[in-house]
Amino acid sequence: MEPIIIVLIILVVLVFIALIKTIQVIPQASAAIVERFGRYTRTLNAGLNIVVPFIDSIRNRIDLREQVVPFPPQPVITQDNLVVNIDTVIYYQVTDARAATYEVASYIQAIEQLTVTTLRNIIGGMDLERTLTSREEINAALRGVLDEATGKWGIRVNRVELKAIEPPTSIQDSMEKQMRADRDKRAAILQAEGVRQSQILTAEGEKQSSILRAEGEAKAAALRAEGEAQAIRVVFESIHAGDPDQKLLSYQYLQMLPKIAEGDANKLWIVPSEIGDALKGLGGAIGNFNPAGGGSIPKPSSPNREAPPID
Repeated sequence: MEPIIIVLIILVVLVFIALIKTIQVIPQASAAIVERFGRYTRTLNAGLNIVVPFIDSIRNRIDLREQVVPFPPQPVITQDNLVVNIDTVIYYQVTDARAATYEVASYIQAIEQLTVTTLRNIIGGMDLERTLTSREEINAALRGVLDEATGKWGIRVNRVELKAIEPPTSIQDSMEKQMRADRDKRAAILQAEGVRQSQILTAEGEKQSSILRAEGEAKAAALRAEGEAQAIRVVFESIHAGDPDQKLLSYQYLQMLPKIAEGDANKLWIVPSEIGDALKGLGGAIGNFNPAGGGSIPKPSSPNREAPPID
């Protein structure tokens, strides 16, 4: 009985192993290459798959998701004979598991070497300044070449990025000095433009202020002249309405004489000829005035003097 039990145990183990090899579960976004006696048979997709145990074998399991591979810095010579180190990052995706398995031995290494050679060809036709400012152009050219070359390998290059472009240390120092000089120059230009704009605004403000001040003074002078003219007109109309006689005018004239003589600077003043007529009129008015009885005051008579004889 014991040999039979041992045989049964061996058969159960073999059946269990056969079941394990027969049922293959492939995860989502993955694929598996099946070979029969070393020859490609089919590609297993995601899900539950059945294979012939001990005859079919899984050669390779491939991830179909987009992959990101960074490559180490590579020295590249520019057109002006300067060595720059360039870091690249490749975003790729396997589209054909069979081609990725049988068309190339190691597609990662193949993509890396193709990236290096393509970069040297592209950067070799550019100078340093254009290399530093043409990242998008370099990325597009590199992606086009890689996508065309890796298509037969079942690889699609979705994106290529340049992580860093590092020129030599001496060039970096020179570029830093140049950038500092450019910043200082721009700062000086901006400061000069600010001073110029400030002076222009100040001059415009003073001009506008002078114009407004002159307009204000002109309006004030016009208003003063208009007021004086109005006052003179009112006085003139009042005088004509009162119908003054010569005596009143003479009296007013005599009242104005002290005001004319006021001031230390008035060392010489001219009496007009009309003052005599005014004094005559005023004297006549006083002569006709009698404080007691209303009569006139007699004028004192001067004694008669004889003229000396003429020899």
